[in-house]
Amino acid sequence: MTVRAVLVDDHPVFRIGMAALLDSLPGIRVTGQAASAAEARTLLGGSVEADVVLMDLDLGDGSGVDLTRDLLRDRPGLAVLVVTMHEDDDAVVASVRAGARGYLVKSAPPDAVERAVRAVAAGEMILSPAVAQRAMSYVLGGRAATRVPFPQLTDREREVLDLVAAGLDNAVISKRLALSPKTVRNHVANVLTKLAVPDRSAAIVRAREEGLGGA
Repeated sequence: MTVRAVLVDDHPVFRIGMAALLDSLPGIRVTGQAASAAEARTLLGGSVEADVVLMDLDLGDGSGVDLTRDLLRDRPGLAVLVVTMHEDDDAVVASVRAGARGYLVKSAPPDAVERAVRAVAAGEMILSPAVAQRAMSYVLGGRAATRVPFPQLTDREREVLDLVAAGLDNAVISKRLALSPKTVRNHVANVLTKLAVPDRSAAIVRAREEGLGGA
């Protein structure tokens, strides 16, 4: 049975390389690609055939965690495999809670990618070795008592909010995090929406109440 895969990543070079890899594997076929959360919602809200979605967490217009949650609500039969640069505990936990079945870092070798795609398509849960070790430490209590402020935010959104609370403007944040100004604006807009605050000033107040802004 052919595994039908959809790629969601805002980096075209990565998408092209991943599509070439997957299409070269027997029994796996790429049926669609999306460069943003909006494109993914349109693509997967239509008639595209998909068994597995390879999902980046940092999309230019939104969060891969939020997108995972939304897609699985509408298409619960999908298997989401997160493929990202992040391997911190919070990102792993947020992804799994959103319904992702697998989590790989982008440096994973081709055989690990193939194994993960086939595993999640078969209903298994899979984590790359480095991520699995960190997740196990988390579960066993290494950071179980650590309270994460604003858990509804992605790691990147929380990082942006921390810098906003420190008084930095979007231009400085853009340079600090090596992000485009548009991406920073999108993250700030997402933060305001998720925190249900009317403006940047209100977000700063909330963030400082939670201990952010010390950057």
